Amino acid sequence: MSALAFDIHGRDGEARTGALTTPRGTIRTPAFMPVGTAASVKAMFPDTVRETGADIILGNTYHLMLRPGAERIARLGGLHDFMNWPGPILTDSGGFQVMSLSKLRKLSEDGVTFQSHIDGSTHLLTPERAVEIQCLLGSDIQMQLDECPPYPCTREEAASAVELSLRWAERSQDAFAKRAAAGHALFGIVQGSIHPDLRERSARALMEMDFPGYAIGGLAVGEGPDLMLETLAQTTPHLPADKPRYLMGVGTPLDIVEAVARGVDMFDCVMPTRSGRHGQAFTWAGKVNLRNAAHADDPGPLDPESPCPAARDYSRAYLHHLVKAGEYLAPMLLTWANVAFYQDLMRAVRAAIQEGRLDELRTRIRVAYG
Repeated sequence: MSALAFDIHGRDGEARTGALTTPRGTIRTPAFMPVGTAASVKAMFPDTVRETGADIILGNTYHLMLRPGAERIARLGGLHDFMNWPGPILTDSGGFQVMSLSKLRKLSEDGVTFQSHIDGSTHLLTPERAVEIQCLLGSDIQMQLDECPPYPCTREEAASAVELSLRWAERSQDAFAKRAAAGHALFGIVQGSIHPDLRERSARALMEMDFPGYAIGGLAVGEGPDLMLETLAQTTPHLPADKPRYLMGVGTPLDIVEAVARGVDMFDCVMPTRSGRHGQAFTWAGKVNLRNAAHADDPGPLDPESPCPAARDYSRAYLHHLVKAGEYLAPMLLTWANVAFYQDLMRAVRAAIQEGRLDELRTRIRVAYG
């Protein structure tokens, strides 16, 4: 049922640049997906998100199923119409949020029963229900339900999560085949914590199910960047070279360029939007905390290298004032600047791969963010 086409246009070592084509548009890879948790990239207009260069955004199944509800969104025309985003949307399965946000939860072979963090109501999320919700939302790329164990966890816990996630992958695939509209795609999710053999077991079993794309889950959950990248380097070689690879929930600019160098094509993270709401900005010279008094008399722009009006046309002194005064404009401008920076970074990554100079860009980002 998938109409995804993934074409690789250039390589530099393990890194690759290309295009992931969906019925709703083409996603240039490597790609960063701004997170629109509750049908909104916080503090940004959809048109502005698009203007930064984002080809695709992410929505969250857990939050949308609780409020306003998948059935309601479906009645209103689906998530694209509901939030006025015409391009591709990827949704996660909700499993990670169930594990991390719900008040009470109980895991079983059937799925996970949990209480809403909003009102305490009880819900059962099964692989079939996760797919049903994502189909009601109408997302273009969907995720299987998986178990994401915390870090640290025992090897036995990690192995158990791998096997449960594989069984859930089969059920998710069956449910998707029955419900999904033409042109949509379901990705499998590789688990295994930091254990190379478990990661290999998960990846190989998912490959046999022949998903159109593969997500790498269970990283950036506390293991630290070095261990994350080591695990990633031991995982991507076991995934098919002709299908997209999506590293879930990552990350910093340095994490992204290093993961690209290890063969990853897609990323998402709340970092640029969350940081913007807390007075922090990403620039080509590094991270800037606009709360610091050092910016109070600085007439210079946030980032002279940025084409984004938020980073180019407002002084650091003004942005500092907005942050300290608690003005709504502060998170709006800083989130805009941050999302624009992440898209500028991805453009630079794609160009560097095409021109065989990714190591040069990695060095620059390491200096700014290492």
